[in-house]
Amino acid sequence: MITIERLTKRYDDDVVVDDVSLEIAEGAIVAVVGASGSGKTTLLRMINRMVEPTSGRVLIAGEDTRATAPHLLRRSIGYAIQGHGLFPHRTIAENVATTPKLLGWDKARIEARVDELLSLFGLEPAIYGPRRPHQLSGGQQQRVGVARALAAFPRVLLMDEPFGALDPIVRAKAQADLRAIQRKLGVTVVLVTHDMDEATSLADRIAIMERGRLVQEATPVEVLTHPATQFAADMFGADERPFRLLSLKSVADLTQPGEAGGEPIAADADRREALAALLWSGRAAAPVTGAGGERLGIVTLARLVEAAAAKAR
Repeated sequence: MITIERLTKRYDDDVVVDDVSLEIAEGAIVAVVGASGSGKTTLLRMINRMVEPTSGRVLIAGEDTRATAPHLLRRSIGYAIQGHGLFPHRTIAENVATTPKLLGWDKARIEARVDELLSLFGLEPAIYGPRRPHQLSGGQQQRVGVARALAAFPRVLLMDEPFGALDPIVRAKAQADLRAIQRKLGVTVVLVTHDMDEATSLADRIAIMERGRLVQEATPVEVLTHPATQFAADMFGADERPFRLLSLKSVADLTQPGEAGGEPIAADADRREALAALLWSGRAAAPVTGAGGERLGIVTLARLVEAAAAKAR
């Protein structure tokens, strides 16, 4: 879907992005991570030509982005940033309608698309559409920002620290919503983030940038178990990698026969969530339930710890 070929950006003698090549599959979520100043945001902005590359090129669905005027290209690519970037003087409906209006859609089509997206993001159009951004919570504003980015059916959605300003509980819900909506719409997402948990839980693949260069691009499991460089290993924390790996698998295959009391854990909950729940409640085991609430067995603290230790080796 997106082909980045030997992309470089220089500002005088300062090389911000250095000869980066990357293939991003259609419908995938790719997280770009790295320390501050590693070039990840510049790389992202070269995809929609908010920053013009010094050399190299970007192709989307086989088409060179240089063949399209920058302002027209950006109308076909969704872009969501930290802090939502909504126009404060416009209503929520008007914010979501921004790009469709620029594209000359008729009123009925715009209204239908706004209602569809607000409903998709759990915001009742009749209630939230007439409101101004300041009348919404931070999480709601961020959802509107993503809805606006998706309004014109983009093939690609670029996201630059979209959830960084949200508190942890709201951020986790926003991440889950993004994953569900992305899977429903099939849009290709390139996500810049400093949050390693976000990268491992959301992304199909992770691209690690160091001093302008791409040092590794792989699945979350491959990055966590076989980091290509010491920097890649340090990004995820040697002591935390086993627990990040736990978050990539559910408790379903650790379920065993037995009985346990207390609050049940869903079979599709990730192992890290289950470990936290048992440690928090001081239990040695918890019942595991299926999608219909049926009892499937139990998961034990011992098995979860054993799984984390095995991932660490």
